[in-house]
Amino acid sequence: MAQVGHVSPEAAGRASRAQAVIAALNARGVTLGIAESLTGGILCDAFVSVPGTSAVLRGSVTAYAPDAKSRVLGVDSALLDEHGTVHPEVARQMARGACEIFEADYAVATTGVAGPGPSDGHPAGTVYLAAIGPRVTATRYLLLSGPRAAVRTAAVEAGLALLGEVLRD
Repeated sequence: MAQVGHVSPEAAGRASRAQAVIAALNARGVTLGIAESLTGGILCDAFVSVPGTSAVLRGSVTAYAPDAKSRVLGVDSALLDEHGTVHPEVARQMARGACEIFEADYAVATTGVAGPGPSDGHPAGTVYLAAIGPRVTATRYLLLSGPRAAVRTAAVEAGLALLGEVLRD
């Protein structure tokens, strides 16, 4: 039996931002790859919730463990050994890896500490994002507060915004 409900303003806004990114990718005739860690697939979900995503989305990978980031996405293991998984260069290499494995023109990546506590010397809410395209690479550092779910949701919102900025450049 179907349940009756409503879409939250946050979900509607996220869908609208994802739809704008999808439209921009479509207009350029380019594709997208996604690499996630702390967001655990919800960034990809923001995209696949939008009709027409299949025209641009090549694929997504959630690489949570350090060795998965290295083996699947090609993140330098020496970088991971030296800095851990919460680092701007890790986010950049994750995005590059998503471009490579999915043969995508653009990619966005998330890594960080969702919480509730610190990890590897980083407080909960520490997030690094990267978005890359053929001519531009952008990273963003966030220090968010709130419960784990709120940190993850805010990271998705910021990832959508960063990718939108890269598409405008």
